[in-house]
Amino acid sequence: MTFQFDIETAAVPNGEGHWKAHLTDRWNIGDNPNGGYLVAAALQPVRQLCSHPDPISVTAHFLRPGMGDADADLTASLLRTGRSVTTARASLSQGGRVRLEVLAAFGDLDRGSGHGHVVTEAMPDIPLPEDCVDRSRLEQGVEMHIKSRVNTRVHPDYATATALKKAETIGWVRFADGREPDTLSAVLFADAFPPPIFGLLGRIGWVPTIELTVHVRQRPAPGWVCGRFVTEDLHDGRMIESGTLWDSKASLFARSRQLAMLLPDAEGK
Repeated sequence: MTFQFDIETAAVPNGEGHWKAHLTDRWNIGDNPNGGYLVAAALQPVRQLCSHPDPISVTAHFLRPGMGDADADLTASLLRTGRSVTTARASLSQGGRVRLEVLAAFGDLDRGSGHGHVVTEAMPDIPLPEDCVDRSRLEQGVEMHIKSRVNTRVHPDYATATALKKAETIGWVRFADGREPDTLSAVLFADAFPPPIFGLLGRIGWVPTIELTVHVRQRPAPGWVCGRFVTEDLHDGRMIESGTLWDSKASLFARSRQLAMLLPDAEGK
């Protein structure tokens, strides 16, 4: 079975170092595609080039918003290929303008290093997905087209704006069509939850990302993914957010960090 995420991030070769893709608007938040969706699309050519299957470190810089229901030109090149890590660069352009630049390291997370020491963070105490609040019921001031592609459930205590008076989001996420999570989907899930600042300021609308970094630690088990995201700093309209993803077995499999803008109208001005 072929799933929506794989179809809608697919890249077709178009000459050496170049690929073509068509981005759907079904991953949009408001008028623009979700940033994690754009990063996943940009990484598809890298996956075709390198022998290592798993993105283990991804840093994306968003130069300008992407466009849904539009073609995209992709470029990718390998910077270094080693036995355990391949480093690559990729970009995504639309309408003749570069939208996204990515630097990524790929590895094989099935290969153990032999190290026995583990330092990790426990998954937060959270009700089962069926006892959490569907993101479609939350007011964010924008049309959530992405809800047709991912199911996102928010912890009941964090579902009402300003209820806890802190910039934090805890919840569950999975693909709507039943696709199981993998290491590539970590870049999507790290950007698929309501912005944590929503819990502190209320209805905020769109919070565009400037830079997103995702570190993938292991391959996730099948099932729902739990996420916790915290806005740790907000100054002069720019905020820093940290995120953690756990799989259905409560194993931490990815961390994220992003710099985003809080738009003036997002504060009710």
